[in-house]
Amino acid sequence: MPVASPYAAQLAALPTRTGEVVARGARTRYWDYGPADAPVALVVVHGYRGDHHGLEPVLAQLPGLRIIAPDLPGFGESSPMAAGEHGIPGYAAWLGDFLDALGLRGTVPLLGHSFGSIVVAHALAAGLTTPRLVLVNPISTDPMSGVNGVLARLTRLYYTVGRKLPARAGAAWLGNPLIVRFMSVTLAKTPDARLKRWIHEEHGRYFSGFSDRDTLAEGFDASLSTDVARAAGALTMPTLLIVGSDDMIAPLAGQRALAAQLPDARLVELAGVGHLVHYERPREAAAEIERFLAEGAA
Repeated sequence: MPVASPYAAQLAALPTRTGEVVARGARTRYWDYGPADAPVALVVVHGYRGDHHGLEPVLAQLPGLRIIAPDLPGFGESSPMAAGEHGIPGYAAWLGDFLDALGLRGTVPLLGHSFGSIVVAHALAAGLTTPRLVLVNPISTDPMSGVNGVLARLTRLYYTVGRKLPARAGAAWLGNPLIVRFMSVTLAKTPDARLKRWIHEEHGRYFSGFSDRDTLAEGFDASLSTDVARAAGALTMPTLLIVGSDDMIAPLAGQRALAAQLPDARLVELAGVGHLVHYERPREAAAEIERFLAEGAA
């Protein structure tokens, strides 16, 4: 029997609306949380292979804010962009188009988690503007370097096999539940057995919601192609970084180095959590985000 979400009651009480726009040629589905009559306080961009559900535990802690969460092109309920577009420049352009479609370009704070942090940072480097920036578990160093490089190379082999198989078999390989579970077990750090089981179930439900094998593979290449630090020169706005002390995807040393590069950064380190801050420590993350956004409003 599935484990109930620890955040189910809060999410059920949170007013939620859905919408759809076309951005960069992709039919982009988005979710609009919080008071409908309030100005948009934040637009959030989720991580690779996930969809808007991943950040809902954090959004559930912020019922007084209106927050918009799209599914990235090719993931969740959003259609892909044109073939070959799913690199960082394509995703960055998509984000600008999405904000344009909602009339929010340059006026709303942005949040990126993991892969979403790369998308947001490089969109800003390409000319997008935001008054305030939140990065959760940002990819702050080259994914192919150091200890992470071993895991990245193994993952690259996994995607290479998926590409070489016929399309249907390749999609099945890339969505293999055993591989997804291995990833989830590797990333989850919580000692809470019930929470850990729910995290594994969430990954099982949403981690394979990609549109097709080729889009997924393009996105994987994009995830290894760059990092947030390479866009650091454009991140001059007030920036909040929320990171995990035990993050094996984005190690703490790299997060500290990234924060030191930014002229107006606040680094919040959460002990005992890794790359899944949004699942394991959403209350602490939300409290930091609410405080940071309130400073901007003041």
